[in-house]
Amino acid sequence: MAGRPATEAAGRGRGPVVEAGGSGSLLATANAGPTTSRGRRTRAALVAAARDAFEELGFRDARISDIAERAGTSYGVFYHYFDSKESILHELFTAVTGEMYNASQAHIGSAGGPVEAIRAANRQYLAVAARNARLIATIEELAFREPQFRELKLRIREPFVRRNEAGIRRLQERGLANPRLDAPLAASMLGGMMENFTMLWFVHGVEYDEELAVETLTTLWAQAVGLGVPDTTAGAVVAAD
Repeated sequence: MAGRPATEAAGRGRGPVVEAGGSGSLLATANAGPTTSRGRRTRAALVAAARDAFEELGFRDARISDIAERAGTSYGVFYHYFDSKESILHELFTAVTGEMYNASQAHIGSAGGPVEAIRAANRQYLAVAARNARLIATIEELAFREPQFRELKLRIREPFVRRNEAGIRRLQERGLANPRLDAPLAASMLGGMMENFTMLWFVHGVEYDEELAVETLTTLWAQAVGLGVPDTTAGAVVAAD
């Protein structure tokens, strides 16, 4: 089936993280947040309203008054929690990439072996990328023009690359991956492949078959690091053409 992953119906740019344990938070936000339940509800409403406004109107055209109105609060209340549109977009993007970071974990020790773990992580990552495509596109656009957003993008990308690098090294230590492979460079290249592929699919509207995409990405990841891909996996990729 062409189009976005079917799991996108469950909800609203890195790849599978190979054999990494623990989820944790990707980046701590600058503001620890309000301490009262009412304050937390208000802040959450503002963040949700900002997402709606940015996705519908675009970051440039969305005004703080638009966000406040959608959140059912006032202009002044917005400034009690955030000092600018940029600061609330920073929080949104940090939360989204944290979701993608957690979704892209490949638990190699699980049943099915490393290739199956990478396949599962690819499927989960694509679903989360589809849900958040418009927000990711906003950051990508801003990163080309504004140094603060370019820095934000690169800073948030780094934990994905480091975790993939660590996973590749573990596979090398276990004799499962190519020992001559440069782990840092491979991690960055494979992450870039996933980032660009999801932008083409979910932002620019190029249509791909979901199952074929998952299987092909899995084969590319596994073969790139030197893992053997079962004949059944390779066959599924070829047969689906």
